[in-house]
Amino acid sequence: MKEIEVFTDGACRGNPGVGGWGVLFIIDGEETILYGGEENTTNNRMELKAAIKALEHFDNKVSVSITTDSNYVKDGITKWLDNWKTKNWVTASKKPVKNKDLWEQLDILNSFHEVSWKWIKAHAGHRENEIADMLANKGIDEL
Repeated sequence: MKEIEVFTDGACRGNPGVGGWGVLFIIDGEETILYGGEENTTNNRMELKAAIKALEHFDNKVSVSITTDSNYVKDGITKWLDNWKTKNWVTASKKPVKNKDLWEQLDILNSFHEVSWKWIKAHAGHRENEIADMLANKGIDEL
């Protein structure tokens, strides 16, 4: 089986504002990139979009490690999602879950693939995370 590592990041200029997402794939040592941007979005939406775009990249079921610098994404998918679904998409503080549309997409993809989620500190000199960040900003710049 192929070794697949993915590094994702989202960025926003203004929040809400213009945003971008970036993905660095490392598959059997080979690096591939993917990025894009959106008008009038938020940083959290772009973090989620990066993870979604990463998993949508694969047509067939894969085993993949996704590293994000977003606690929102990592904790959301690994800790909070099941409770949100059980409570009809309401948070512990009884408020509607923000970005439900993207969480639903990520949930489907996460259930299809075998995904291990990792968190890494942002802007700490981690090469792959810095590349994902640069790609997210490129997504903004090329809008």
